Amino acid sequence: MTSPLVAEGAAVTAFRSVMLRVQQAAERSGSKPDRVRVVAVSKTKPVTLIQQLYDAGHRHFGENYVQEIIEKAPQLPPDVEWHFIGHLQSNKVKTLLGGVPNLAMVESVDNQKIANNLDRMVSTLGRNPLKVLVQVNTSGEESKSGIDPSDCVELAKHVKLSCPNLVFSGLMTIGMPDYTSTPQNFQTLSNCRTEVCKALEMPEEECELSMGMSGDFELAIEMGSTNVRIGSTIFGPREYAKKQ
Repeated sequence: MTSPLVAEGAAVTAFRSVMLRVQQAAERSGSKPDRVRVVAVSKTKPVTLIQQLYDAGHRHFGENYVQEIIEKAPQLPPDVEWHFIGHLQSNKVKTLLGGVPNLAMVESVDNQKIANNLDRMVSTLGRNPLKVLVQVNTSGEESKSGIDPSDCVELAKHVKLSCPNLVFSGLMTIGMPDYTSTPQNFQTLSNCRTEVCKALEMPEEECELSMGMSGDFELAIEMGSTNVRIGSTIFGPREYAKKQ
């Protein structure tokens, strides 16, 4: 069994390797590396590992579950920029926003109800406007959250025009069942951005594309991703409690 210090050192080494791969993918696509944000997804990982990456200079971290993010956030410095990337239930909105004052973005808005609840709660808590992404189901799987690509313009328009306490910041997708997307998934999200930006009369460079995870982030960057969500490649395999 490795000691925690060995594991933590490995995470920082892996993180540096990921950042180099991100830079190279951006250069291949003709984009500037600083246009791509890396969100280190720390699901099931201890605060000590997140702190290691923080100490190495990283600030963007993502969590999938409300309970996990509200437990971790208070234990880490307030300038961490947290991204909530999991499916968000309406009854957890108050808990999430109240428990994570430094929540930077909710990447998983997939219906008007959740947008409205977020909008109301930001106002109620007196928070600064919250950045959100509209999640699009580009693989057509019923098991995946996300709005159908044909409905993304309507939802983006609702967020931008009817939710004054939210900042529509772009689109997000998860992709294929094995979390390794085909170019078609990424192309679908890119096409959605074109339609959304035309409808909202906003420049495409102001509309983020959050696509790409551990298995496919380089391809995603080459196809225009500005936000990649990387967990196991940095932190190692996820550790779930064994069922009794």
